[in-house]
Amino acid sequence: MQFAYQFPEQAERLVLVASGGAGRAVSPVLRAATLPGAQLGMAALRMPFARLMVNATVEALRRLDTGLGLDAVDLRRIIEALPDQTARSAFIRTLRSVVDWRGQVVSMLDRSYLARGMPTLLMWGARDSVLPIGHGRRAHAAMPGSQLEIFPTAGHFPFRTDPGRFVGLLEDFCASTQPANWSVEQWRELLRTGRISGCTQPDPIQFSAELRVDSERSAT
Repeated sequence: MQFAYQFPEQAERLVLVASGGAGRAVSPVLRAATLPGAQLGMAALRMPFARLMVNATVEALRRLDTGLGLDAVDLRRIIEALPDQTARSAFIRTLRSVVDWRGQVVSMLDRSYLARGMPTLLMWGARDSVLPIGHGRRAHAAMPGSQLEIFPTAGHFPFRTDPGRFVGLLEDFCASTQPANWSVEQWRELLRTGRISGCTQPDPIQFSAELRVDSERSAT
């Protein structure tokens, strides 16, 4: 999204999959990973006894049919794929740039109106525990003309839960939409019009105020 509004002449279509920046709520696991000592904790997860405990916890969450249990499998896979201390340090540094103990600290919503006129597809898992489905609905409302596709049984990784539907939606989207026709004049008009125009929220003024609060916490 940031690339699309910073370099509109380079973007023809926009596809966001459970994308960050549409609300403060974020998984407690990611919040915990921003706290002091998180790097040591991640290193400990690679030890045999810790892996046994994590595996047992993940399995219990899966059996309880929780969204966190659904996402925990892939989140654990991501952590285990970090090969060394340098990689883990880079992961935490990147995470801390967008998340803290309160939640997400960046927002794309205050600039998402700039995608107006660009074909935009949002894909989200209804059971996403990392970035809840409410983020997807909020982003959809803030991006006039966007298309929101929800995967009812998916978590944060809909492309793993239902790869067939994911690929089909992506192919249909590319085949049924025309590339954005960017021009300096259209861009100037968007900037002058502002973000309230075209908002699909019941109260665009209130929605704009909420976005202003988000943008004040945002590093974007």
